Amino acid sequence: MHRAPAALALDAVPCCPPVPMRPRLAIPVIACAAVLAVAGSTADADAVAPIRGLRLESPVAFRLPARPVRLPLGERAARLARAQLGVRYVWGGASPGGFDCSGLVMWVYARLGISLPHNAAALYGSGRPVPLRAMRPGDLVFFPGLGHVGIYVGQGRMIHAPQSGRRVEVEALDARSYPPVGARRVAAS
Repeated sequence: MHRAPAALALDAVPCCPPVPMRPRLAIPVIACAAVLAVAGSTADADAVAPIRGLRLESPVAFRLPARPVRLPLGERAARLARAQLGVRYVWGGASPGGFDCSGLVMWVYARLGISLPHNAAALYGSGRPVPLRAMRPGDLVFFPGLGHVGIYVGQGRMIHAPQSGRRVEVEALDARSYPPVGARRVAAS
């Protein structure tokens, strides 16, 4: 009479110490160990598997994330200015503790590595002129007398530090008593 060979216990293998595990996990663990043994060492498994005809697949598909889009400098300036909404107006101020109009512009662009003067009229000499109809976010918007400046944010609006007693705010260009007299683009695009 032919007898079936006795099942080999994991603790009977001299190179493998006993591993406590649930019986339901023993079969998948042994199957994985067998696949790795056939494929070679674990370090060479990826290189050996195609050569030996093994096809190791995963039920999980992996895709590289989309390449992050870097915003243009003007867009980043507009976002930085937007983050300062609500900061109080302080004459001569150029920090989140308080801003005047040119101090807000100077502070925002300094965060982006661009040094600008702390004076609205002096800012009018920075960058290059832009027609008002061609403004993009981040462009500087100037008003009569060059005594006030804001940062254009799109859709006919700007962020600025208006005057004493008020806070940094978004305002429509056509809501001011005087229309803009010019715009400058300090951000290359």
